[in-house]
Amino acid sequence: MTSPVIIGVLVAYLLILLVIGIWGSKESHDLEGYFAAGKKLPSWVLAFSSNATGESAWLLLGLTGTGYALGMHALWIVMGEVIGVAIAWAFVAQPFKAYTDRFGSITVPDYLEDRFHDRAHAFRVVSAVIILSMVAFYVAAQLTATGKAFDSFLGTGYQTGVYIGLGVILFYTGVGGFKAVAYSDFVQGVLMFGCLLTLPFVGIAAVGGWGAFVEGLRAADPALLLPGGGLGFTPVGIASALGFLGVGLAFLGAPQLLGRFLAARDQREIVKAGPIAVICIIVFDMGAIFAGMAGRILYPGLADPETILPEMAAGLFPALFTGIFLVVVLAAIMSTADSLLILASSSVVRDIYQKIFRPDAPQRTLTRLGKIVTVVLGVTGLLIALTAERVIFWFVLFAWSGLACAFAPVVLCSLFWARTTRVGAITGMIAGFVVTIGWVVWFKDGFYDLYEMLPGFAAGLLATIGVSLLTQPPEGASEEMAEIRAEIGRR
Repeated sequence: MTSPVIIGVLVAYLLILLVIGIWGSKESHDLEGYFAAGKKLPSWVLAFSSNATGESAWLLLGLTGTGYALGMHALWIVMGEVIGVAIAWAFVAQPFKAYTDRFGSITVPDYLEDRFHDRAHAFRVVSAVIILSMVAFYVAAQLTATGKAFDSFLGTGYQTGVYIGLGVILFYTGVGGFKAVAYSDFVQGVLMFGCLLTLPFVGIAAVGGWGAFVEGLRAADPALLLPGGGLGFTPVGIASALGFLGVGLAFLGAPQLLGRFLAARDQREIVKAGPIAVICIIVFDMGAIFAGMAGRILYPGLADPETILPEMAAGLFPALFTGIFLVVVLAAIMSTADSLLILASSSVVRDIYQKIFRPDAPQRTLTRLGKIVTVVLGVTGLLIALTAERVIFWFVLFAWSGLACAFAPVVLCSLFWARTTRVGAITGMIAGFVVTIGWVVWFKDGFYDLYEMLPGFAAGLLATIGVSLLTQPPEGASEEMAEIRAEIGRR
């Protein structure tokens, strides 16, 4: 695993990221450039970077492991994510882009504040609390995975691996800002796409073809070929399928993904990006699950199913391709960590410092502060990764859901229901976030292990609608929404 070829592939990949960081620095001299890439991203970058950010190492390690363990039952995840991505690009991206361009927004709280005429900055404060509390542990989890990856691939030791990974991420993120993040995520997304397009075909061929693949699964466990898996049509099985479907809800409004819509060059790029994003997520998810299923036949009895991708990469490919596959795991990790750092940095610098305390601060001062905050947040994640590993993994169970349930229901209502009010939206953000965490802590075990995204999303949506019906919407919201719909040709 430590052959010169593999080391060479890793070094080349890290150098590419550093070059992208230096190139991206040309766009990072003001806040719009640093946090929104100057709103100039093309379709192919939008599509691949959004999916790479949304998936993280969960796709390559977790989803392949799920395919290994559950077989066809894991395809409910594919359905949920494909539906979520398709709806997001078809219905959410264009109106969100139109609104944010109208308001001059460069963050999601920017948009919410202007959409609901929030002069008290409540959205900014609530958003900052939610984002920072979730991102700190989410980034730490990604750094932990980075340390383990470097240690497994190169024998660097866990701590050294964490330091190397953080150093590279902080350089291209801190220097190049969101442009470097988006383009590096594009590169990482392409690598993930190639890996997950190739691996299942090679794995099924190694098994002996499709017929042997199906028979091998049936011999290993007939339940692997059933949509309900071994759970069947039981409360636990239904809860599991619904939870898998619910994974896709995050794509409708997680703030790190909304940032891609906001940063698009124009509406035409969004229209072009949609089909690319859907094809990308299909290849990502189907590739991961079928690779895991092939691995179940080729490498039965693994103690940890999430090690199946490295096992297949090492066993089925020559050193060069093994190095590429291992790089892809790092790519998945880094593509999430960099976006989360930018998201948290924008929350501190744009939404709190500039908008509440120093609206007259010079742009260069703000971008410099943004880079400093990015480093501080990265170091905070480092400290957690080095000292509290078990806490990290407990928090990462719901960090993705916590962010999505706080923002997605409110953003959806704000885009499609003019009656949504400021108080309703703030209540919905808090309710979605609190219920997500509360569900994991107190209720999940007693409700068939139902995924927290479902109750959290429902709570956010119902709270937003219920409180909005009891309060007054902002003046001119209906007229503004009609203008937006006319602008994007949706009447």
